[in-house]
Amino acid sequence: MFLTRYEPNRLFNQLSNELFNIYEKPVFNRAERAVSDTNADWIPRVDVKEEKDKYVIFAEIPGIDPKDIDITMEKGVLTISGHREAEKKSEQDGYQRVERSSGRFYRRFSMPEAVDENKISAKGKHGVLEIIIPKIEDVLPRKITIEA
Repeated sequence: MFLTRYEPNRLFNQLSNELFNIYEKPVFNRAERAVSDTNADWIPRVDVKEEKDKYVIFAEIPGIDPKDIDITMEKGVLTISGHREAEKKSEQDGYQRVERSSGRFYRRFSMPEAVDENKISAKGKHGVLEIIIPKIEDVLPRKITIEA
């Protein structure tokens, strides 16, 4: 016979741990998330990639005109914000379910000091916003030769 210990809070603790893992990613801190949550109707999903000479952020923002997106860099914090207009939809138009988010979106990212704020660029393609943040050349790693 196999005995298991009864733990009434096990599922609640497991859920709590999963939620903690979702929201405590190293890309942004707790204070930034609190600001983001209060000002946003929805939050775009992002991928952050570090390469040898730059950081690249990919944000999913389909159906948004580039003129409705603001990207700013201030005091080491990169902010992506904007607005997606809600489309009027009714069952008479054939819609049975509407899941796409509309309204204001907002994301913030703390950047390391080693980025060149003046050379940040962005482009959009197929609903994905790509933000390229170059590193300062003085900070790039260099190979040091060993003398014999």
